[in-house]
Amino acid sequence: MEALFKESPHPDEKQRQQLSKQLGLAPRQVKFWFQNRRTQIKAIQERHENSLLKGEMEKLRDENKAMREQINKACCPNCGSATTSRDATLTTEEQQLRIENARLKSEVEKLRAALVKYPLGTSSPSSSTGQDQENRSSLDFYTGIFGLEKSRIMEIVNQAMEELQKMATAGEPLWVRSVETGREILNYDEYIKEFNIEIPASGRPKRSIEASRDTGVVFVDLPRLVQSFMDVNQWKEMFPSMISKAATVDVISNGEGDNRNGAVQLMFAELQMLTPLVPTREVYFVRCSKQLSPEQWAVVDVSIDKVEDNIDASLVKCRKRPSGCIIEDKSNGHCKVIWVEHLECQKSTVQTMYRSIVNSGLAFGARHWVATLQLQCERLVFFMATNVPMKDSTGVATLAGRKSILKMAQRMTSSFCRAIGASSYHTWTKISSKTGDDIRISSRKNLNDPGEPLGVILCAVSSVWLPVSPYALFDFLRDENRRNEWDIMLNGGPAQTIANLSKGQDRGNAVTIQTMKSKENSMWILQDSCINAYESMVVYAPVDITGMQSVMTGCDSSNMAVLSSGFSILPDGLESRPMVITSRQEDRGSDSEGGTLLTVAFQVLTNTSPTAKLTMESVESANTLISCTLRNIKTSLQCEDG
Repeated sequence: MEALFKESPHPDEKQRQQLSKQLGLAPRQVKFWFQNRRTQIKAIQERHENSLLKGEMEKLRDENKAMREQINKACCPNCGSATTSRDATLTTEEQQLRIENARLKSEVEKLRAALVKYPLGTSSPSSSTGQDQENRSSLDFYTGIFGLEKSRIMEIVNQAMEELQKMATAGEPLWVRSVETGREILNYDEYIKEFNIEIPASGRPKRSIEASRDTGVVFVDLPRLVQSFMDVNQWKEMFPSMISKAATVDVISNGEGDNRNGAVQLMFAELQMLTPLVPTREVYFVRCSKQLSPEQWAVVDVSIDKVEDNIDASLVKCRKRPSGCIIEDKSNGHCKVIWVEHLECQKSTVQTMYRSIVNSGLAFGARHWVATLQLQCERLVFFMATNVPMKDSTGVATLAGRKSILKMAQRMTSSFCRAIGASSYHTWTKISSKTGDDIRISSRKNLNDPGEPLGVILCAVSSVWLPVSPYALFDFLRDENRRNEWDIMLNGGPAQTIANLSKGQDRGNAVTIQTMKSKENSMWILQDSCINAYESMVVYAPVDITGMQSVMTGCDSSNMAVLSSGFSILPDGLESRPMVITSRQEDRGSDSEGGTLLTVAFQVLTNTSPTAKLTMESVESANTLISCTLRNIKTSLQCEDG
């Protein structure tokens, strides 16, 4: 068997039958021997890679320490004061290495445990009980991917690339436009016929199929956009509200030339909605970027979980059929993007309030990806701009100050997105609010991140449906003149804007600094409001006045502690429902009809000692905060219960 393994690690059925006769073993024993041998080889390879990563991480840690000592002695060029800014790139690289190193350690330990539990000739994990299978993660499932032949992966990628191009450009009968919603719907019968898809024995897909297509123009040059898809950190930053985790698991091909044409890599992503009520989706897929012509590129994603015989497809709850985008350079720094999202997901129960938006494919569909991409690219353009009109940058005198504030606001909003989803980062506990709405709470300890207050942080979140237009609700929550109607921290007092920085063409995309005066003291609030064709957010945090004044002059803001709270606003997916409250209808299409899914989130520092425990008093305070805020919003918008 060793001799055959060296020649062919993946023997076919005929070879396994022949070998079983020669050795007097059952074909099943031969099959499991080869599976275990491949696992052993992989474990050895990973131990070697792990040791290399350890050495690289130690080297980076030493370099980082030296650079921090050097930077700490430097001064801010704008105000002359000492600064403690850090090399963000280095920190990110070190953090990525730590994450990768921990993942490799975890995999090696799992493989060791599997080899001990299933020695040669015994039954493999694939024959374990249903309970054991339920406890296995999708990462366990994908350990076999490294045993695949590169040629087989490239074959699948090339087929996926061809399918993506057809899916992106074909019209009827493959895609049919809905008269009711205006969205394109995939004709599944036509799809099966066009791409020779195998039909399950039951005649219907065993899993739910989500297919969507959308087109948009984004303000970014083509090489930079392609790079942002192939660099996992840039990709995650581009979609902070949608991607809670992402990693490049393996690089299969680096591609050719400076633009890495033909690069192929195995990736992992955890996709989320901005609520704890909807479970995240874990997806493993191969991504490839390829130049189709001088003006056109394609980026394709495809899951490859049915390649090996020993793969149990039931372990993966979500997989990508050929998906991705065709990117076309339209000159003047613009690109046209045709996005196709085609998912196959395990059928599961969705919380009633979110059932329509999830089951319709809107939540994780092409329109959401394109709208988010457009918003982030526009934000980047406004951030880099040097000729900003005064009306788009009031209250801040310098370009350096503007950039520093916008950077801080982006960090605040990204932190908010990480804090409120159903990611495995968090453990949510359900409690009932005083208004009858369900509240989810989680806590975490910040030991050394200077970007947030040190200590125990409590996050309380509640998601509700309101019979209000999403745009009306967004306008209400971002308006400083109406803030005292919902913000109980104001005690009915007024809020005044002292700085307003545009970060998009829509007037709703702006960063503001608001001051609030009470009898005791004054308080400054940093607020970031974001809106696109799919969703909107209003995120804010109290800030130190002296520190914020330094940031407004252009000082580095990366070490300024910010703890964000705010609102995520989504359409409910029922587009035929009539509006109850309207706003800016002249600027909006019929999509503004329907109710709103509002998620309210508050983050509170409950104790400055990271070793302290969460108290019931803190939980009760968060409960009161959310209950009163929701009641105030419903009262102001005339949509109280009952």
